[in-house]
Amino acid sequence: MPNNLIRRLIILGGLSIIGILFIQSYWLIKTWDIKDKEFDQSVNIVLRSVAQRMATYNKIVLPKTGLVQRRSSNYYAVNINSQIDAGVLEQYLLQEMSKQSLNIDFEYAVYDCFNDELVYGNYCSVENMKEHSVKKGNKLLKFNDLTYYFVVRFPARESFLLANKNMALILTSLSVLAIAFFLYSMWVILEQKRLSELQKDFINNMTHEFKTPISSIKIASDFLANDEYLKNDKRLSRYTQIIREQNQRLNDQVEKVLNIARLEKDSIELKKEIFNVNNTLSEIINNESLKLKSGNITFTPCSDDVSIKADKLHFVNVIANMIDNAIKYSQDEPIVDINVVNLDDRIELRISDKGIGIDKENQKKLFDKFYRVSTGNVHNVKGFGLGLYYVKNICAAHGWNIQVQSASGEGSTFSINIPKQINHE
Repeated sequence: MPNNLIRRLIILGGLSIIGILFIQSYWLIKTWDIKDKEFDQSVNIVLRSVAQRMATYNKIVLPKTGLVQRRSSNYYAVNINSQIDAGVLEQYLLQEMSKQSLNIDFEYAVYDCFNDELVYGNYCSVENMKEHSVKKGNKLLKFNDLTYYFVVRFPARESFLLANKNMALILTSLSVLAIAFFLYSMWVILEQKRLSELQKDFINNMTHEFKTPISSIKIASDFLANDEYLKNDKRLSRYTQIIREQNQRLNDQVEKVLNIARLEKDSIELKKEIFNVNNTLSEIINNESLKLKSGNITFTPCSDDVSIKADKLHFVNVIANMIDNAIKYSQDEPIVDINVVNLDDRIELRISDKGIGIDKENQKKLFDKFYRVSTGNVHNVKGFGLGLYYVKNICAAHGWNIQVQSASGEGSTFSINIPKQINHE
């Protein structure tokens, strides 16, 4: 994965996380405020109803203002302006709480003006109205600005509000898990990227180190091949030829690995030039035909003299790779047909073979790096699986479209669409 893409992923992911956290926090705060307002409204309805019933019971008139006062988030005072019967008050509170479906524990106290103190009433559980666990010694704040009043406190207010926010908490937990998974994924990606870079550097350095002995072997084999004594000895001459062929094969494989390393580092530069397609293809086919011990390569050139603008070196490598694949995956004598079709503004270069073919499942992964089409239990096809990966990347760099048509046992046809060069520069 390119470094620029990883940076974009990290930046976009970071911004997404910040956005999610901001929206989630804002949503939770707003939800809490809404729930708190709903709770306050329900409590006010309950306490006003209780006050009205107490007023009817005591046959008094309630104050027009300041009847229910919220002194803190969970602490309310109700100004009755009349003596209060604690037993009747508790009964009314439980009944009105039940009517409003306000299932929350509460405690209350009644102000005694004779002793100038709040007399603690009880701790009431709405879920179990018959049994009340009296908690003695609880101190509730009194208010000097009120005369006859009672106070109600809700110790479990926060838990009650949270219990009504299950969906919000679930979504928040899912968001946290998603963020944690993203951070872990990014860590894995960065770690894999680091290991991949180490691997690439190792392979790149190793292949460069191979170039020196390969060059030395080539010089030595050329010297031996030109030696008159060895030329006269068929056996030694054959050994010398094998050394040269295998050295060239090794050099070709090293070049493939180096080209892939350049592609992945985005360091490859296309040196485009205008050249004649028919002439260039003829040269490639002549060189590749020399490698054939049997079979043949046929060429049907374009009817017109057509030129294209491309990196000639990479174009030659692309065609050579495809011919090499067509030869390697032929069971009997290789028969490769190269055809150039002249279209309106482009040419279509077709390379066909009568080899083992490629089934639909393998075609999906055909251009992946290190992927090789299975040949069953016979492993006579050599290579790294880099040829078509290289072909795909070079075509993409030029803006060419490459397609494959194949079926198992019926051979394959690779088609490359290349724009024509109209004006010679």
